Amino acid sequence: MDIDDILASVDRNDASKPESAALDHQLLTRFWVAERGVSELLPWPGALMDRMMERVRKQIETIEDLAASSDPTPTPTNNNNNPTLNLKLSILQTDLSRAQYLIRSVLRQRLAKLTKNSMYYLLLVSPQTHSQPDSSQMSQQPQDSIPDLSGVTDPSPLSAQELAFLHAHQNLLAGHFGASFLGSFPPQLRRLDDNAGGTSMVQGPDGREVVFVRCLGEAVRVVVPPGDGVEVETEGVEMRMGDVWVARWEGVKGAWGRGEVEVL
Repeated sequence: MDIDDILASVDRNDASKPESAALDHQLLTRFWVAERGVSELLPWPGALMDRMMERVRKQIETIEDLAASSDPTPTPTNNNNNPTLNLKLSILQTDLSRAQYLIRSVLRQRLAKLTKNSMYYLLLVSPQTHSQPDSSQMSQQPQDSIPDLSGVTDPSPLSAQELAFLHAHQNLLAGHFGASFLGSFPPQLRRLDDNAGGTSMVQGPDGREVVFVRCLGEAVRVVVPPGDGVEVETEGVEMRMGDVWVARWEGVKGAWGRGEVEVL
């Protein structure tokens, strides 16, 4: 029995399916690299993460069963543990640690992005246009700027758990800001989404940051969005399959979503 057979023993019976362990590990690794490489929160891969978490659960159960079945007490006839069993346990534990590291790293990176631009993502998933009320309301508090998410049906790019965390986090943050210093401000200046004077307090991720990408399609053009003297969205230079480019994330975001490029 080789290493692939040992790892496949805790996987689904049909390893040729897209849900096989090898492919899922590759997809998770690519998503982990992309999540770390871009400033924006990428869409939550719900199906992939569900499969990975289920596989981790089964692998933990398998390791516990194998560890329990081994007899660590030496006897006159057996003064050592089964070397094959020990090797199998070591391989399974190493593979489990790899999967757990990737999952933890992905979650920590996403939480860092959520807490950095919390108000931006709350407004992004809000099902209704969040307009500011009349500034004459004297009871205005920082918590009033947090949108109502009761009608959210699709929290993309967040997961449902991330949305619940983000809403609770922003409520605590707004209460802390209000008690610390915003409570002493005039009512019209207490909102966390204030845009008086044409300057918004809500800051989102910078899509102009550069990323390293590899072209996976035959020919992919970099998009040049409006700005910096460009009035309408245009197509820029063309990448060929296998090329590695440094480009702005906003220029290759669409191609990444279509699977035409991968972030390095």
